[in-house]
Amino acid sequence: MFESVQGLLDEHAAIQAQLSDPAVYADQSMARKLGRRSAQLQGIVEAYNRWRGLMDDLEAAKEMASEDAEFAAEVGEIEAKLPAAQEKLRRLLIPRDPDDARNVILEVKGGEGGDEAALFAGDLLRMYMRYAESRGWKTELISATESDLGGYKDVQMAVKGNSNDPAEGVYARLKFEGGVHRVQRVPVTESQGRIHTSAAGVLVLPEVDEPEELEINQNDLKIDVYRSSGPGGQSVNTTDSAVRITHLPTGIVVAMQNEKSQLQNREAGMRVLRARILAHQQEQIDAENSAQRKSQIRTMDRSERIRTYNFPENRIADHRTGYKAYNLDAVMNGDLEPVIQSAIEMDEQSRLDALGE
Repeated sequence: MFESVQGLLDEHAAIQAQLSDPAVYADQSMARKLGRRSAQLQGIVEAYNRWRGLMDDLEAAKEMASEDAEFAAEVGEIEAKLPAAQEKLRRLLIPRDPDDARNVILEVKGGEGGDEAALFAGDLLRMYMRYAESRGWKTELISATESDLGGYKDVQMAVKGNSNDPAEGVYARLKFEGGVHRVQRVPVTESQGRIHTSAAGVLVLPEVDEPEELEINQNDLKIDVYRSSGPGGQSVNTTDSAVRITHLPTGIVVAMQNEKSQLQNREAGMRVLRARILAHQQEQIDAENSAQRKSQIRTMDRSERIRTYNFPENRIADHRTGYKAYNLDAVMNGDLEPVIQSAIEMDEQSRLDALGE
């Protein structure tokens, strides 16, 4: 059991030696990668040492059990602790998503339902901001197109974490949020008190740490500038400061108009473009890996309905995991962890099942 652990223990020791060398920190990008990998392996090392220690104690207790009743009693105690230690190590050995430790760019877009969908998109954005705050993460609004009633037609927000541990990474916890979020409630525009159904789409993109990490050929870009506009299409800028960037090889298009200068909009647009290209590359890798594709419950597709928010019943329901609770008011206030944890546990189990096939 756990035959692959020794190689990971050796890798952890080698990384620790590298990180103790001051010269490594001359390359901050490399230092960050080593730090992340060290944090991921540290959990495995600790879990292995715990399991190995119990196994050694069990062997010693069995040898002495015939001579000492206290050791005989200890055998049962150790055997009772072993399954949990084994399961923890086994789960840590599940291959992780390589992007788990990354920060994210989260996009929310109002879907079917007009103004009500835009208002719900705003509610989702605030939910994610409060969840991020509860975890000590930082958020930054990159771009937003507001609706006439104060919601968002679309909005993009960067979320930055505070840990190198991939299990605690922003992407590791938010990647399952991608898809269609459906809301059932009485809209503020409804005078008859009838319940309406509308939806908003969420997309979660792992963010590129450094521009050098993902090289983009300038010849592959088509950049257009135009005058920015506000709700209803009215012009809000007298200069051509808005920027539209098209990545010709993939057809990915990013438009940015929130900043006052063309340069600032271009920088923000390139930040989002890199994240979308990185996600596109990972999608291609996943498509070639049938086992990984089978085990994943996340989606980059806004067309998959993943969750329903029923306000009259105060009910939240995740359609992938079967999670259901009647505390929607708390969830919308940022208490999202149990919902997210249900997705993480389902994904881990599917990966374990795939390893056993």
